[in-house]
Amino acid sequence: MSQERQVFELDRPVFEDFPHVEAVLNYLTPMAEKPVNYTYEPPVGVPRQNGTYEAHTLPIRNARAIALNLSLDREGFAYATHKSAVRDFYDEDEVRRVYYREAEQLLADVTGAAKVVVFDHNVRNARRAKQGDNSAKEPVKRVHNDFTAKSGYSRARAVLAALGTDNPEVLLQHRFSVVNVWRPIAGPVLESPLAVCDAQSIAPTDLVAGDLVYRDRVGETYAVTYNPTHRWFYFPQMQPNEVLFIKCFDSAEDGPARFAAHTSFEDPTSPKDAEPRESIELRTLVFYPA
Repeated sequence: MSQERQVFELDRPVFEDFPHVEAVLNYLTPMAEKPVNYTYEPPVGVPRQNGTYEAHTLPIRNARAIALNLSLDREGFAYATHKSAVRDFYDEDEVRRVYYREAEQLLADVTGAAKVVVFDHNVRNARRAKQGDNSAKEPVKRVHNDFTAKSGYSRARAVLAALGTDNPEVLLQHRFSVVNVWRPIAGPVLESPLAVCDAQSIAPTDLVAGDLVYRDRVGETYAVTYNPTHRWFYFPQMQPNEVLFIKCFDSAEDGPARFAAHTSFEDPTSPKDAEPRESIELRTLVFYPA
C-alpha cells in the first residue's frame, strides 16, 4: 500500500467538506404492504406501482477527488477509465459480442474475480424511450437497489441454469456478487447523472424488498426509505471512457459492502437545454476465488 493511500485511510476527508450540489432524491414512503412495480402496463384496474415516493433534498458530493480510493467492498462502488471498442451501443448484437467480453475482463481485473459473467444490459436515453424506441429506457429517478438478499441468489441460479452450468449450487456455495457496470455512451453527461449511496451509510432497515413484475417472471428489488445518515456521491460530467461499478448484491454477510443504492437525479447546475443522458449498464455475476 502506498504512503498516499495510507494517509487517506488514516485521515479520511470530511465528507461534509466535499464540493456538492443540493438535489432532490425520491425515497419510498414507508408502507405496510410489499411494494409492487410492473415493467409493463398491468391489467385494467391494477396500478403500475402501489408505492408512493417522497422527495428529500440532499447534498450529493463530487467523488472525483477520491475516485481511485473507492472500493466495491467498502463503499460499494468504484471507478475506472476504459476505452471501449464498441462503435454503436444501440446495436444489441455488437454490445453482446464486444462489450460483454470487455466488461468481463475489466471487472475481473478490478475485483480479482475467478470468473465474471455478464447476463443482462439496459441502454438509457429518455428521448428515444419516449419516442417508442424499444432499444432504450428512461433513467430511473427513485432510490433503489437492483437485487435483494433473496433475489441475488435466485437470479444467479437462473443465469447459471440458462448457461448450462454443471452443478451451479457448488459455485453458489462460494462468495459471489452482482455488480453493475455503468458508463455513458455519449458525453459529457449533463442531464440525469447517476448518484450512488455509500453502502456503509445504509442501515438494513432502510431496504424494503418489493416485487418487480415482468410478463414472464417476478423479480425482487430493494426500494429505500429515507435515512439522514445516507452519504451520496456522483461524478460530474462523466465521459464515455469513464466507468462506474456498483455492488447490488454480495453473498458474503460478514464484512464487505452488500448493497449500494443508486438513482438518477436532476442536477440543478445542468443547462436547461442539456441533451438527454445516454448510458448503458451491464449486470454481472462476479465469482471470487474459492
